[in-house]
Amino acid sequence: MDAVRSCCAGLDVHQETVVACVLTGPLEHKPKCFIRTFGTTTRELLELQDWLHQHECKEVVMESTGVLWKPVWNILGGTCELVLANARRVKNMPGRKTDTQDAQWLAQLHRCGLIEASMVPEQDIRDLRDLTRYRVKMVRALTAEKNRIHKMLQDANIKLTTYISDLYGVSGRALLQKIMYGEVLEEAEIRSIVKTQLKKKVPQLVDALNGKLRQHHREMIGEHWDHLEYLEKKIARLEEKIDESVETYKELVDQIDSIPGIEHTSAVTIFAEIGPCVAEMFPTDAQFASWAGLCPGNNESAGKRKKAKTMQGNKQLKAALCQVAWANSRSKNRIGQFFRRIRKRRGEKKATIATAHLIARMLHAMMREQTDYKEIDVPLGEGTSNQKTLNYYLQQIQQLGYDIQGMQVKETPA
Repeated sequence: MDAVRSCCAGLDVHQETVVACVLTGPLEHKPKCFIRTFGTTTRELLELQDWLHQHECKEVVMESTGVLWKPVWNILGGTCELVLANARRVKNMPGRKTDTQDAQWLAQLHRCGLIEASMVPEQDIRDLRDLTRYRVKMVRALTAEKNRIHKMLQDANIKLTTYISDLYGVSGRALLQKIMYGEVLEEAEIRSIVKTQLKKKVPQLVDALNGKLRQHHREMIGEHWDHLEYLEKKIARLEEKIDESVETYKELVDQIDSIPGIEHTSAVTIFAEIGPCVAEMFPTDAQFASWAGLCPGNNESAGKRKKAKTMQGNKQLKAALCQVAWANSRSKNRIGQFFRRIRKRRGEKKATIATAHLIARMLHAMMREQTDYKEIDVPLGEGTSNQKTLNYYLQQIQQLGYDIQGMQVKETPA
């Protein structure tokens, strides 16, 4: 392997220690190796910084080990050119697994320019990413509390969800509060509580509320309700912080929001994952889609292609784009037509990934050109070719064992 860096370092990062290896010397000769172990406190990381400065080493690589790389990144980021490596792509040979050899291996790969840097956005984008990911966690916890309340209602034989589609709307919340307080609800009182179309279902709601509600059920529903309200307030505060953090990038978020199926919350989540410099981080849309984990894997040997799953990528971005794909599954736009065309041949799961891949490439092009989404009136499967559809069904009939002779097809004008 030809060297491209005269001086570089590899760091094997752990919770308590950092093993550093510096390789320095002319490119055409074997480099000198200096190895030292440091702690991970701020004082010891500053000693690591001074040690690298003594060796005049400014190009440093480290593995992305959980969140343990972040303290090292924060200390060395101002004085060194840091590269964060994907741990799956820099594995050493089996049987050579020690901290010292890992640091040496990272330094050797970096000296030869064989490590592809992972995307590390700026500090403000990383902070925004923390907020959006935490919001997702809180929304999932909120959904779990709603499911627990539903479970307690079923245990008490209260069948409100049979007649109320949104139990946590205005009418549903009012009825739940009455249940928690142990009040006996009559038909007239229920009629005064519920709104809109639910007034037509008052007799059914009276039957639905006639169950085996015990004190235990009311107490448990009350506990879940208090936690639910707390989570709703917490989510509201998080959204306020997110809106403040993303105010500087409002134009970029609006560009993402212009894609069909994406609303403001999803647009902010996607922006927090990709950052404002997508075109600089990923020169091509194919590389961006691969980083998102939306490209099919390759498993080919001796000219035979075998099944291969999609590669691992950014889980949060992949989930958000798959959600957008499902939101467009019934739309009449280009994305919806593409989804249905793939689903017809390959099924819903593969259609979801394929459509998310399409949206990712659209997203890269939009961020690169700094433009909003523009709907292109190009049919992508539905009605593209009547002859192609006819040939498909003729082939299916022939596979069933029938012969088709002397068949004339006349196209009906639209």
